[in-house]
Amino acid sequence: MSTYRAFEATGVHNLRLVERELVDPAPGQVRLRVEACGVCHTDALAIEGLRADPTQPLVPGHEIVGVIDAVGAGVTAWQPDDRVGVGFLNGHCGECEPCRRGDFVNCLNQPQTGTTTDGGYAEVAYARASGLVRIPDGLSAIDAAPLLCAGLTTFTALQRGHARAGSLVAVQGIGGLGHLALQYARSLGYRVAAVARGEEKEALARKLGADEYIDSTAVDPGEALRELGGASIIVATASSGASMNPLVRGLAPNGTLVVVGAAPDPLTVSTPDLIFGNHSIVGSLTGSSIENEDNLAFSLAHDVRPSVEVVPFAQAMEGYERMLSGKARFRVVLDTAA
Repeated sequence: MSTYRAFEATGVHNLRLVERELVDPAPGQVRLRVEACGVCHTDALAIEGLRADPTQPLVPGHEIVGVIDAVGAGVTAWQPDDRVGVGFLNGHCGECEPCRRGDFVNCLNQPQTGTTTDGGYAEVAYARASGLVRIPDGLSAIDAAPLLCAGLTTFTALQRGHARAGSLVAVQGIGGLGHLALQYARSLGYRVAAVARGEEKEALARKLGADEYIDSTAVDPGEALRELGGASIIVATASSGASMNPLVRGLAPNGTLVVVGAAPDPLTVSTPDLIFGNHSIVGSLTGSSIENEDNLAFSLAHDVRPSVEVVPFAQAMEGYERMLSGKARFRVVLDTAA
């Protein structure tokens, strides 16, 4: 095999299936045969032309699971046939100041898979060795792919605040991120409240691990959380800043609102709502490759799994549009074997 198939994004809302030449991995990199790649809303940065130069072809996708088939010079910790994953962060440099301080997530020289460097809408992908995640036995490629991004994002967010086992923790939004956050929160031993729009989502929320359900169309979610005693952590996954605004009032003393949903509108908050109760608002991007291994191990041990719709590789555009429509329940995964 001297070539492989890949979907290139150019311009706006355009994916083109092409044949690419198979090349050896660069020093410090590996090459892997892609088994599955999750479809994430962040893929819109590449496909909708929301990047520095959308005229340059780029392969989207940053929830990649595959098998290494070649390693570049200087790579010693990884071997061909190792089963690995690659998330949004394509590998830290190890030399910039954040890296030297152990803050690998904020590396100043780290490619973003599928956004600034080619991703996994392809039969073959390349990644820095420092960005690789070992996939444990017992997790299928289809299940593991969304956990590398949506899973890690919410698993890490739940650890941004200070909550004891049994504390009230809330998850806003039951979608691609929220349906995993509820499972993690339950497995971490918290009393879990789900916040979503409409009473029809209550049964699903409770099945996923919610002890309490708050319909934000019927009540003020902040006041409802306050009546429950206040949440030590609220993970906000909705893509709406306005929907997050009332949540601060629902925090317990020293509670933290952790924002993981990227929204086009700003989040606004009354200063007294921050001051009284020592409340805080933080953002949470993702986690490092070793934290992702912790996430996968935890997911396997506690039976945390994504709800997925599997799409054949050749239908990548259809899978992307399904995700973008908001109708998918809850993650779309491209299967390169299909």
